[in-house]
Amino acid sequence: MLMHGDFATFTTNFVPSQISPAAKPDRDLAVYLAKRGIDVWGVDRRWTTAPAEGTDFSDFAGMGVAQAVSDTGLALSFARTIRTLTGGGQDRLFLGGFSSGAQLTYLYAAEESQKPLSQRQVKGIVPIDIYGKLSPADESLRLYACANAADEYDWVAQGFVDSDNSTFAQPLGALAASAPWGDSPIFEGYTNREAMLGFVSATFLLYEPKPLYHLVAGMYKNGFPTTLRYSSEALVSDWLAHSPPHESLVETADRDAMWCGTGTLPLADHLADISVPLFYLGAAGGFGDHGLYTTTLVASTDVTTHVVRRLPASSEIEDFGHADLLYAEDAPALAWAPLAQWLLAH
Repeated sequence: MLMHGDFATFTTNFVPSQISPAAKPDRDLAVYLAKRGIDVWGVDRRWTTAPAEGTDFSDFAGMGVAQAVSDTGLALSFARTIRTLTGGGQDRLFLGGFSSGAQLTYLYAAEESQKPLSQRQVKGIVPIDIYGKLSPADESLRLYACANAADEYDWVAQGFVDSDNSTFAQPLGALAASAPWGDSPIFEGYTNREAMLGFVSATFLLYEPKPLYHLVAGMYKNGFPTTLRYSSEALVSDWLAHSPPHESLVETADRDAMWCGTGTLPLADHLADISVPLFYLGAAGGFGDHGLYTTTLVASTDVTTHVVRRLPASSEIEDFGHADLLYAEDAPALAWAPLAQWLLAH
């Protein structure tokens, strides 16, 4: 069961060939796994279904991590029921997620660890490029999450419950594809292509959950990314352009609050009680090595980690990015093959 990240759906993250001519089915993580005999399921979070226009946001205030974790359990139960009815067996499933979906993977497994064994649905977890808790060495990053959570909860208190992708991610991708040399309405002084490249390759200028964090690796000239290093510009643009128009700000605030770890938390912290096998897949330019600390906190004795690093640490600003794990030309060889091997071995 795969869970998508922010400004994404199961399709745009794991089956991008369905929305982008730049991707082929054998370049989809879900298809790659299925071709190797792994039964792949996916779940979209509630906010992905909100229409672009005329959305009633009255239920967005309830779309926090508690609801997302509960919905994950329902999705797992549905998949297991269908598998049973169609001869697929009654086995528990592996739960995996990318980015914020990976954080929810940790949170679901932690919540499920408090249930009797007979009620558990997960036999292993695959968090893809995230941390569940920050190392003491990353105290500055924890405080950054605390500040973000405080700001986000303040916005929610003022009535702002929607992160509007239709005014940022969608046009950023769409305009980079349709009018690359036109003036960006989002980042003044840059073309649409430059705006898209800057956002995905120098993400840390807007959002920095770890130093030099970036969504997709770029190649820099005179301090600015001029092209993408490992992933197709067309595919990355299509990923952004097909973002769900709306997203729950409450969920974002809750996830930052869990990273902060102080005050009243949206869910109790049971990370240390996770005992199922764990495979952590990271990207050097994404959360990367900063996600390794979480894997030392769980109770599982079966933990495997794999961080894709292609360049020296001094060049991390151009190294394999967060979403390169899904979209890079060599993601199948560098990231998906080790993951598939681990799943099949378990």
